[in-house]
Amino acid sequence: MAGCEVEEPLLSTICDQDGIKNEENSQTSFSGDVDEIVPVNGIKDLVREFYTESKKQWVLAGPISFTYFSQYCIMATTLVVVGHIGTIQLAAVSVENTVIADFSYSVLLGMSSALETFCGQAFGANQLDMLGIQMQRSLLILNIMALAMLSLFIFATPILKLLGQTASISTEAGKFSLWMIPQQFAYAMMIPTAKFLQTQSRVMAISVIAAAALGLHVFLTWFFMLKLGWGLAGAAMTLNVAWWFIAIAQLLYIIAGNCGEAWSGFSWKTFEKLWVFLKISIASAVMISSEMWYITVLTLMIGNLENAEVSVDASSICVNILGLTSMVGLGNNAATSVRVSNELGSEHPGRAKCSEVKLLVEELTPLLGLCILFTNVQYTLLGVAVGVGWQVPVACINIACYFLLGIPSGVLMAYKFKMDIKGLWYGMLLGLCLQSCILLWKICVADWNKEAYFAKERLKEWRGITDAGGT
Repeated sequence: MAGCEVEEPLLSTICDQDGIKNEENSQTSFSGDVDEIVPVNGIKDLVREFYTESKKQWVLAGPISFTYFSQYCIMATTLVVVGHIGTIQLAAVSVENTVIADFSYSVLLGMSSALETFCGQAFGANQLDMLGIQMQRSLLILNIMALAMLSLFIFATPILKLLGQTASISTEAGKFSLWMIPQQFAYAMMIPTAKFLQTQSRVMAISVIAAAALGLHVFLTWFFMLKLGWGLAGAAMTLNVAWWFIAIAQLLYIIAGNCGEAWSGFSWKTFEKLWVFLKISIASAVMISSEMWYITVLTLMIGNLENAEVSVDASSICVNILGLTSMVGLGNNAATSVRVSNELGSEHPGRAKCSEVKLLVEELTPLLGLCILFTNVQYTLLGVAVGVGWQVPVACINIACYFLLGIPSGVLMAYKFKMDIKGLWYGMLLGLCLQSCILLWKICVADWNKEAYFAKERLKEWRGITDAGGT
């Protein structure tokens, strides 16, 4: 099948009530509307194009990677300090973070990737007034979703027990979950504003804010957890303060007038076509959240193994190492989605291309290295998918790779072949490998001129502009 024919149903959902052209008409009308792909002749042209695009990519990816690294270090700092309190406390925070909080965060982050597609393409097309409206829609939807997921935090203890976690871990994680409720609403505010700024390449602002938040968090963690000895209550308080600092600072930066025409204030247009935006956000959530959900399932399964506390602690360390080493990949993910969506929007398709714990961590290190490699490749490929607007087909690919291959094979190796935690990680590696290969193939066979046309039609239909030129 053609690489971009799969995506038309996604585009059709954006404004199906307005009536989008059928596929036959679109194929006959797009050829002259966008810049054709300029061929690369010889090594010299290839090197020139690679250098030009790499420079643009890293101008974005560098600050974004630093932002993600700083934000990731907020949680990592907390885990390091909690690890000195006790294994039960470390396991409890790890389970709350990877099962309860990460599930909620992954849904919010995934739903926000619709904002990357729409805002990125609108910015590329110089339709700046659309960006603020889209951000407000995302803010509204994500806050409603955060409210809807409160029950996960309120009933975390019985949920974790039902999922097979030990009573001691479930009880401590349940208490910590209640204290972490404010963090979820900070995420709902922080993520859309960050995407809004990223799609305009205003990445230095969010990196400075993230660095300031990390510095504040390190000081508060030292003061409340180490000096005053507040334990898990102190950990929860410092985390909530750090995330709300980021959320408020980014919003203030936007409404202070630093974004020009992209922000013209709050508008009632936010409530128009919300259902259409929500449908795309849901598809985005499934696409982006698949890997995070797999980590959640992995943690739950590890909690059912023998010596659960040690296994969970070891896996938590490996997951955090994987997360820290994936920050460059996440930066490239965001930068790639910005570059691809901007170029398609501007009709340039050619540019869019403990000692027990320590021992177990050492045994997992080779698998961790391979996961780091494939995770960073995967993030870049997902950035292309988000920039183009392939959320629906890629969501299906991710679900198939992780939940039809990764989990069953991991369970088989862990329990049937007695490989324990290593078997579960082997399963994750298989899912990552297959997903990366399929995404790479899909990108290679895509018709980028046609994708640029679809981006143009998407922006026209979203604004309600007809072929006759009315509004």
